[in-house]
Amino acid sequence: MALIAWNEKYSVGINSIDAQHKRLVDYTNQLHDAMASGKAKEKIPSILENLVRYTKDHFAYEEKVMDSNKYPGYLKQKMEHDSLTKQVTKFKDDMLAGKISLSIEVMEFLKGWLINHISGSDKLYTQFLVSKGVK
Repeated sequence: MALIAWNEKYSVGINSIDAQHKRLVDYTNQLHDAMASGKAKEKIPSILENLVRYTKDHFAYEEKVMDSNKYPGYLKQKMEHDSLTKQVTKFKDDMLAGKISLSIEVMEFLKGWLINHISGSDKLYTQFLVSKGVK
């Protein structure tokens, strides 16, 4: 069962960004499924690598769109992105080094951050970017 079910209420109204958000939700669900199925050791390292890489790519894309359109909340968004990137990278490194393991608490953190960021911070740029012609 999926940890996060994509819902149109999460849509930011920009197709390219919505598609990327759905992919982040999918990677988070893959982590959860691997943990729930007891296949963490064999599946989680590659899923984590993909999640971290894709998160960085997504944030870079989002930041480029915001910056090129002079979105006034760009710096705040960039700070949030940088913070999560550090947290997820540290989590990945610690897990691959055997210092920590994937837990319900970690999954709830990822779920909460992703949903809260999309529903909160990302929704703030929707009207501004759409008014600039971003689709």
